[in-house]
Amino acid sequence: MMDNPTAIRPGEELNQASLQTYLADNVPGFGVIESIGQFPGGYSNLTYFIRTSEREFVLRRPPFGAKDIKGGHDMGREFRVLTLLQQAGYHRIPEPVLYCDDESVIGSSFYVMVRVPGVILRAPSASKMSIAPNVMRRLSESLIDTLVDLHALDIHQTGLIGLGKPEGYIQRQVEGWHKRYVAAQTDDVPAMTSLARYLTDHLPAESQPTLLHNDFKYDNVVLNPDELSDIRAVLDWEMCTVGDPLMDVGTSLSYWSEMDDDGFRKSLNLSWLPGNLTRQEFARRYAERSGHDVSNLLYFYVFGLFKNAVVVQQIYSRYKKGLTSDPRFANLLTGVQALAQAGVKTLDSHSF
Repeated sequence: MMDNPTAIRPGEELNQASLQTYLADNVPGFGVIESIGQFPGGYSNLTYFIRTSEREFVLRRPPFGAKDIKGGHDMGREFRVLTLLQQAGYHRIPEPVLYCDDESVIGSSFYVMVRVPGVILRAPSASKMSIAPNVMRRLSESLIDTLVDLHALDIHQTGLIGLGKPEGYIQRQVEGWHKRYVAAQTDDVPAMTSLARYLTDHLPAESQPTLLHNDFKYDNVVLNPDELSDIRAVLDWEMCTVGDPLMDVGTSLSYWSEMDDDGFRKSLNLSWLPGNLTRQEFARRYAERSGHDVSNLLYFYVFGLFKNAVVVQQIYSRYKKGLTSDPRFANLLTGVQALAQAGVKTLDSHSF
């Protein structure tokens, strides 16, 4: 379960000589690169491990062929989020080191941060894990409490309010993700059309804005290997912004698979393992700890399913266009269908 890098996937290598020159010139005490590996998890931005003679770093860059996705994979923005959080005194993040927008170095923009060692529970390894249910329960509670803590940050005093425009955020998100889906669509998925119509026709009133992580789940947190419920760092701030906190909760719930869910949904998270809170228990604990009204959470859960389906569709579209050859992407259309069908089922049953 340790978050260990592996060999770099073919076609996703970094120019080590160019990187060495640039980082040595711009990062005091950087040292000499001894090895570069790749963290195998995730379908979006690419994450690399850089070991030097002095320290251990992590580099993040956009996926190859992602320039056609407008507004996505913004490395500069993700680096800015980490910097603002650091300045705000939030310590559950990797220390940001450097952002580079000179694409001549490795072929894209990228940023570097200090590595936080620990455990990351990745969904593909769920069947091999033997975590006691009581440990899993404490961890799931800790994950929710960490989300509550993020939503409790004072976005005005810290300057985090500058990350977005909370007024009209829900409507912009619904419209924006629908447009992204249309732009990336490769096949007819009627359930996606139904969800887009529902989300547009039932826009809720907005509550007081908070910081939003927008991709909060198990494989985006680093855990203490000696006490798994101790969350050392929250990762992957690419989509962080400010807006209605239930948008964040809905996205997290849309990842929160349960034992009876289909195989694709269970592949997104390991929350189906024994001991985890259910989606209903997740919502109840969040409401109790945050004090936020969650009476309309079902809408945000459905939006989360729709948004995740669009992300999967975008990745599948890149594969169909030949912009990536990663074999993991070949059957992602079934994932789009599974998430969309889960949304339709939710609306029919009025239940998580």
